[in-house]
Amino acid sequence: MRHTITHFYVLLRAENKSTLRKKIVVKKSLLSLAFGTFALGIVEFGMMGILSDIAADLNISIVKAGHLISAYSAGVAAGAPSLLFLRKLPLRKLMLLLAALIAIGNAMVAISPNYGFLLAARFLAGLPHGAFFGAGAIVCSRLADPGKGASAVAVLIGGMTVANLVGVPAFTFSCHMLSWRLPFGIVAIVGAATFIAIRCWVPILAPLPDSGMKGQFRFLSKPGPWLIYAGVFFGQASVYCWLSYIAPIMTRVAGFPESSMTFIMVLVGAGMVFGNFYAGRLSDRYSASLVTAVIATLTVGMMPMVYLFASSKIPALLFAFLAPALLFGLGGPLQYLIVRYAKGGEMLGGAGIQIAFNVSNATAAALGGAVIRHGFGLASPALAGIPCAIIGAIALFILHHRETHTIPSTR
Repeated sequence: MRHTITHFYVLLRAENKSTLRKKIVVKKSLLSLAFGTFALGIVEFGMMGILSDIAADLNISIVKAGHLISAYSAGVAAGAPSLLFLRKLPLRKLMLLLAALIAIGNAMVAISPNYGFLLAARFLAGLPHGAFFGAGAIVCSRLADPGKGASAVAVLIGGMTVANLVGVPAFTFSCHMLSWRLPFGIVAIVGAATFIAIRCWVPILAPLPDSGMKGQFRFLSKPGPWLIYAGVFFGQASVYCWLSYIAPIMTRVAGFPESSMTFIMVLVGAGMVFGNFYAGRLSDRYSASLVTAVIATLTVGMMPMVYLFASSKIPALLFAFLAPALLFGLGGPLQYLIVRYAKGGEMLGGAGIQIAFNVSNATAAALGGAVIRHGFGLASPALAGIPCAIIGAIALFILHHRETHTIPSTR
């Protein structure tokens, strides 16, 4: 009897050690992927604040400098379909390739001798963006414990939220104080560090079952993925209509001094981190489709309040935190959901989320600018976001209803 108890105790300790080792491997793997999304977040959002520096250095107009943002977005859109041709690669090899492109693309940006080279380098730097998120979400889902998939994907998205919180302000400051080339060189180093971390920490994972070229698109014949894409596009646009013009709204409507914008943008970044983290937790505890539907509904109620209290300092600061929290509360759960709904085309489905996200941002900025140009006032972009929020909420509630009331094969 005593021998049996001792044997059982030894087995239990061995099992606990094995479980602990697995958890450590998973955490290191997720952290290595978050390094990559941190770098991607900096180069995507950081460019907006340094266009004047680049224009002055290269002796080009602000309009031409603005094309560098478009070049990156074009790279994001072009890079996503490349997953169709890379689908047979083992997942770790694919992530290593994408991390290498992050490093190479941004190193080329840092050493660009002229505008044409810089434009091409920005396109190259954008190529791995959507693919990294798409393939990364699959890796997270595979590594996560049962029922923890949404939280794992939230770690992936978390790299981008932390980039907005600390990376982008540091990026912008160093560009203004030193040189716009130096931060891109640092991002290239982060990309190289991501490559090393993935090589050391992410375990070897088998490639996804190959469903053929046509099979990659088969998931698009069902309504579920389209409802997810609608939730991403309209849900993101609802807040980005306002967020794209947050600087003039805060300074010229709410009356904050220009010097306070650094603090306000840190508050925005903190909201992104908060929303992404807790939405992932809630999605694992309840349902990702329900959580996103509720978040979209809260956005419908909040955007009119953002407009009505735009000239009041304390409410304006509160919404500078809450609106981005709701914005990034959608991203992680929807990235997780598309992996479930895009069977046979998981990589393409995941990359499609990033395409919808980038197109939504561009559309939202244009929509917000249009209402300002037509004389509705600087605070009016929040009103433009209301119809987008309503459409996004409807799409996500339909998705949740179908998830709970229909059989999986018809979703």
